[in-house]
Amino acid sequence: MQVHKNLDKLPEFRNAVVTIGTFDGVHMGHRLIIAQLLEEARRIDGESVIITFHPHPRKVVGNQQSEIRLLNTLAEKIQLLEKLGINHLVVVPFTEEFGNQHAIDYVEKFLVARFHPAVIIIGYDHHFGKNREGNYQLLEALRDRFSYQLVEIPERVLHDITVSSTRVRTALFNSDVETANEFLGYDYFFEGTVVMGNRLGRTLGFPTANLRIVDSEKLIPGNGVYAVRAFLPQHPDAIWLLGMMNIGVRPTVDGTRQTVEVNLFDFDEEIYGQTLRVEVVRHLRGEKKFDGLESLKQQLARDRENALQVLQFPKD
Repeated sequence: MQVHKNLDKLPEFRNAVVTIGTFDGVHMGHRLIIAQLLEEARRIDGESVIITFHPHPRKVVGNQQSEIRLLNTLAEKIQLLEKLGINHLVVVPFTEEFGNQHAIDYVEKFLVARFHPAVIIIGYDHHFGKNREGNYQLLEALRDRFSYQLVEIPERVLHDITVSSTRVRTALFNSDVETANEFLGYDYFFEGTVVMGNRLGRTLGFPTANLRIVDSEKLIPGNGVYAVRAFLPQHPDAIWLLGMMNIGVRPTVDGTRQTVEVNLFDFDEEIYGQTLRVEVVRHLRGEKKFDGLESLKQQLARDRENALQVLQFPKD
């Protein structure tokens, strides 16, 4: 898959089959559209092209800048899409000027002039341009003028996508990673930089990697204890590890600030400053205040056993 971030340096696409969207999560609903995109490209011997935007359009023209929590960073989205066999991903720098162009200009000067689409695959409720004035009906009205075919994404599929995105976010906020992972089609993941903590876990026999989340817009699951797999890309061996993670305020030690801590099983190397990728496999229990550190230590031992049962199957 070729990734393009400069609109002035796009190649000449061959019979471009184009679809447009944020594709946050690249979940199972999105994959139905991508499967249709790939099928259309095969049908006309064309190239599949996904157009997406960065930053998220609502971050630029909406009223929810502080509320946006994304399932994927741009790098993660690229990584997920690359596995699906797409020819081209075009990342459009979304600016206020781009968002405020009139719909007819969006079609003529952006879609047609830059992509020369043979086929556009779009939802019946897709809106674009200033004040969201552009829609499927406009694209249909301009179809003959600009010589492209228009394929409508069925309402049922769009409904599934909306439901999937909402359910993934809601499930993660509520610590229900099993439901989230089912809709995503993969284990939800995020990255953090390992930073110095108070080293309490070490005194209990469960040393933790304290994480500073790399992207502040990334959605972090709700408080609780989780079974996780973790990847250390900067480690000399680039290893996968099993572990358990706590997200929360650590009430037993009167914590007040939310932390993300990962206990990596059978691993005791210094990794401060390294990036840790965490794949969240299963929610084990909610956060709880214990009578003291000894009770907490006993629970952590039970958590480890429960996590190992969940993680008994190796990472592919």
